Amino acid sequence: MTVTAGSEVSGPAGPGAGARRRPPWWLLLLVGWLAQVGVRVWLAAGQTIPVANPDESGYLFTARLLTGGPEADISNSTPYRGGYPLLILPAQWLSDDPETVYRIVMVVNALVAACLLPLAHRLLRGLGLAQGPSYALAHVTALLPAAVFYTQYALTDAVFPVVVMGWLLLMHSWLVGDASRARVIAYGLGASGVAAYTYALHSRGVVILAVHVGLLLFAAWRRWRPWTSAVLGVGVAGAVAGAASVLNGWIVERLYTGGTYDMGSMVVDRLTGLDGYGWTLPVGLGQIWYMIIGTWGVGGIGLVAVSTALARRDVPARVRALAAGLLVIVVGIAFSAAAALPDEQRIGNHAYSRYLACVAPVFFAVGAWALLRSPRKAVLRAAAVTGAAVLAGAALIEVNVGDELDGYAFTLFDFPELTFLTWDWDSFHLWRAALVALALLGVVLVLGRYAPVALVAFLLAVNTVADVTAATRISRPFVDDRMAAADLRGVLEPGRQTVAIDRRVDWEIWIIQLHQVWWSKVLRFDSRKRQQPPPEADLVLVAWNEGLAAEATWRNAPPGWRVVRTRRHPLGSWVAWRRP
Repeated sequence: MTVTAGSEVSGPAGPGAGARRRPPWWLLLLVGWLAQVGVRVWLAAGQTIPVANPDESGYLFTARLLTGGPEADISNSTPYRGGYPLLILPAQWLSDDPETVYRIVMVVNALVAACLLPLAHRLLRGLGLAQGPSYALAHVTALLPAAVFYTQYALTDAVFPVVVMGWLLLMHSWLVGDASRARVIAYGLGASGVAAYTYALHSRGVVILAVHVGLLLFAAWRRWRPWTSAVLGVGVAGAVAGAASVLNGWIVERLYTGGTYDMGSMVVDRLTGLDGYGWTLPVGLGQIWYMIIGTWGVGGIGLVAVSTALARRDVPARVRALAAGLLVIVVGIAFSAAAALPDEQRIGNHAYSRYLACVAPVFFAVGAWALLRSPRKAVLRAAAVTGAAVLAGAALIEVNVGDELDGYAFTLFDFPELTFLTWDWDSFHLWRAALVALALLGVVLVLGRYAPVALVAFLLAVNTVADVTAATRISRPFVDDRMAAADLRGVLEPGRQTVAIDRRVDWEIWIIQLHQVWWSKVLRFDSRKRQQPPPEADLVLVAWNEGLAAEATWRNAPPGWRVVRTRRHPLGSWVAWRRP
């Protein structure tokens, strides 16, 4: 099975074909992009507050800070980078209301994420598919849950797949494309800027940036491209990444005054001891396993296709170099993320969808192309390897976690595809997910051989149902639950109140409330240390112990202060007191 740019695959034109005027493809792509935007906006209609925290709140607080808003203390969490907040700045410019801001962010996510359609179309055209099949499969790729689910949250993962595929296409044009010197340089500079932007987006971008620089220098060393072009590319990448580092430092000083979670030290510890490898290797493999089942096995076909291209001598060396870079990105992200993860006693530590979601659409598109255009024997071999990987991965997860699997935390947000495969949003079913994914792959194999149109329709239906169930069974209930726990609407007086929150209030509650208080920094106090609320506060939230009357939660309340809201919730309970 070979991945290489090829000529267009299409049938001969029939009589009178020239007379049948079809809409130009750019217009179809524009209409398709608008449709993809609409799907994402519709699915995100129920999202009104940040719930995937502290990540979402970290990005929103950064965007608010960059537009002159107040600081928010989220010390000891992972430092969230400035690339995505720069993208959602218009939401902060257009409104102050937190719910409106969040809804605008969802629209920004949709506008950017829908660009996966034209990018996937370009990728498939480069692989040799005709316009029609490329357009249809591009829609299927753009509706992959990995490319849709995270657009319902203020997360880098909403736009990361677009950025990665854009980088891949630009890098291919620089490395392999036959163009003028000026265009080659432009492709290289564009790819360098995009690679550096991934660094600004997330720590996963460190891997992509390193691979990018390595490819630039390797191409120059092999004399595929002039040193001038490579050096210019390295310079642009360094300049953008340097600016991102300065921005990140500025953010840390203002949002993480008490320090951040030190991922670097965790990675070093994990990679310098046998115990660390005992954690990192199976967890990293678990992420690759999830990417395969989360693409219904088609991404596994794509992985095999890219790996085969790397091994074949009849594939152009430049294509093999790019294939190697893509595989290094997969392995690098999977294992570096695994090394940086703390053991949180949750199932998502061992099989997680999010970190490799940025590359899943690429491998899905390549896998779909292979199903339609590769020789039958090659497809069957790739399917056999994929099936073996799915079964071996499931066995590894079970052996690695053992009997503890039933006792680990099951978080729905971690498993948008797996819960669809098992049709159970209450518990984790490892082997059921693996077997259903293999069953879907079997259907795909049959349709790819005998009914290509039915294959596209089947994958489109599967992706659509998976997207809808993820929104209705995961995203919307998530918001409803957290709103019930943290909602301050009706007791806030925007622009006039100073708000103070007890540190005993659960962090998953107060971090949402920090988002709702958009006009000033929230003050903190710790009732466990017998600290009293700051005297300048106008609204005070205190933790509420079981069996205690709401009016008894602040025994030394100044005269006239009264309880204006009480909330009991499994996450934690609190009482809001307001100044007279």
